[in-house]
Amino acid sequence: MMTRADVTELIVTRKLEKKLSWTDLAEAVGQSKEWTTAALLGQMTLTEEQATAAGRALDLPADAVLQLQVTPYKGSLPSAVPTDPLIYRFYELVSIYGTTFKALIHEEFGDGIMSAIDFRMDLSREADPKGDRVQIVMSGKFLPYKTY
Repeated sequence: MMTRADVTELIVTRKLEKKLSWTDLAEAVGQSKEWTTAALLGQMTLTEEQATAAGRALDLPADAVLQLQVTPYKGSLPSAVPTDPLIYRFYELVSIYGTTFKALIHEEFGDGIMSAIDFRMDLSREADPKGDRVQIVMSGKFLPYKTY
């Protein structure tokens, strides 16, 4: 049986071989490009229907389709401080603005967290004459800490 890491590697290879985009795969699976990309890179659990659709689009073997339906071990960074330049910039963003996010969320909502479970994201290109910009909108449910 393939491991989840083997399946992820196969997905990336087949995506390239078939010249598919993450958007193409999202349309096949029936979810957003953001969620589908996370799922196919090993961070979400697909339903049988979603896994079968991904398997058809990527010509995956049956054991890969089954592995897509197993709850994954979440968290895919190979080190505590990421070394990939793009991912590092998100680490840097949280290092610099994390306390700001926390202060403003607590001021606006109270003591709690923004859920990464009840969450959605939209990533798009924003045209700008000085150079295109990456626009990422994240929306997570606020979960207040409870007293007991």
